[in-house]
Amino acid sequence: MQQTYETDSPARAIYEDSVVRQFAIMAVVWGVVGMLVGVVIAAQLTWPQLNLDIPWLSYGRLRPLHTNAVIFAFGGCALMATSFHVVQRTCQVPLFAPGLASFVFWGWQAIIVAAAISLPMGFTRGKEYAELEWPITIAIAVVWVAYAIVFFGTIAKRKVRHIYVANWFYGAFIIAVALLHIVNGASMPAGWMKSYSVYAGVQDAMVQWWYGHNAVGFFLTAGFLGMMYYYIPKQAGRPVYSYRLSIVHFWALIFTYMWAGPHHLHYTALPDWTQSLGMVFSLILLAPSWGGMINGVMTLSGAWHKLRTDPVLRFLIVALSFYGMSTFEGPMMSIKTVNSLSHYTDWGIAHVHSGALGWVGFISMGSLYYLIPRIYGRTSMYSVPAIELHFWISTIGVVLYIAAMWIAGVMQGLMWRSVNPDGTLAYTFVEGVKATFPFYLVRLGGGLLYLSGMLLMAWNVWMTVMSGRSVRAPVPELAPSHA
Repeated sequence: MQQTYETDSPARAIYEDSVVRQFAIMAVVWGVVGMLVGVVIAAQLTWPQLNLDIPWLSYGRLRPLHTNAVIFAFGGCALMATSFHVVQRTCQVPLFAPGLASFVFWGWQAIIVAAAISLPMGFTRGKEYAELEWPITIAIAVVWVAYAIVFFGTIAKRKVRHIYVANWFYGAFIIAVALLHIVNGASMPAGWMKSYSVYAGVQDAMVQWWYGHNAVGFFLTAGFLGMMYYYIPKQAGRPVYSYRLSIVHFWALIFTYMWAGPHHLHYTALPDWTQSLGMVFSLILLAPSWGGMINGVMTLSGAWHKLRTDPVLRFLIVALSFYGMSTFEGPMMSIKTVNSLSHYTDWGIAHVHSGALGWVGFISMGSLYYLIPRIYGRTSMYSVPAIELHFWISTIGVVLYIAAMWIAGVMQGLMWRSVNPDGTLAYTFVEGVKATFPFYLVRLGGGLLYLSGMLLMAWNVWMTVMSGRSVRAPVPELAPSHA
């Protein structure tokens, strides 16, 4: 039912922000949980005895819990909070079917809890980022369709003719993730929490990494670019640097990303031409990725001085720096000769976390720092100095983490391929593991710093919510042509 607020003038529609508030708060909660599990498994890799010989605390079960919690719980809640916030403001209408939006929130939380229970118990499909068994997979599809109905229904009833570019990226993320999830999730149930993929052999691997890399491309990139195109202009008080470039960025990224998955399967049974195709499209991806990064950074033209005093803007812009670095590194790692050194090493872990902690984490934190005070009737967070401290703690943590893993990864690759004059391996695998120990300590320290920043954010959000109030923002009567 559409809500109204009381004034002397006739009743006006107001934005449906209750679900935005719910998702925003849970994004912070799940961020703390997911990163805490990450710190635990980083400690286990450093000191394996921390498994305590308890099966549900083993690395093999906690690691998928960590990835699912950070990607789909923290990242998913941040994406849903911001997409519901942005689509209302840019379309200048309340959410379509707010009751269905509430179902999306509670359904998504139930899925997260089901994942948190089933993964430590050992129920898994064994597929990267798609470990959840078939009953939960079906529930995800149902909730995702409801999410799509709310989002696209809001766009369909918009007051303005123009569809702002942030909604293009959110829309592509919603459609592509549904397609990827349904195709890769096809399986034959063999019990209540057991199933087998309908694909076999190398076809299963190809479908999995078509899904796996595009989970990065659409869940962890396109959706968060939607945040970038709305919250950076808002926080900077400047229009997007080039709206034309944003459209070119969108179409080039959407077309190219779908073809890059085979670069995960170099030197496998996958046909060589398919591996090469994945490499070529990965290299092409560099252009639209950097075009988007430049567009976001150049939005600060005329407002660079704000970086000195605005830690929220700093989060958003440094996120783009990590995005640019990760989208340079990824195509380079897809080149077969580079991949022969980097694959299966901690270099891949460094690459993933420069994107996940630096890009996804920072753009989410910056967007939430903009969003949360405004939906609780405040102009800023409870403590701006706490945001400043959070920024520096997290930045140092990310740098320590990825630098340690870069060094460890290159060292591992070089040790594994080093041979004696008679052709025997110069180092045993155990010697390689032993050599990485100091870098695992540094990685653990970086993770602890990042988790500390997240805990500081949780405190700041709590104080902001407690000192604020839920506001009922009216929909403007006269809609401008852009956000």
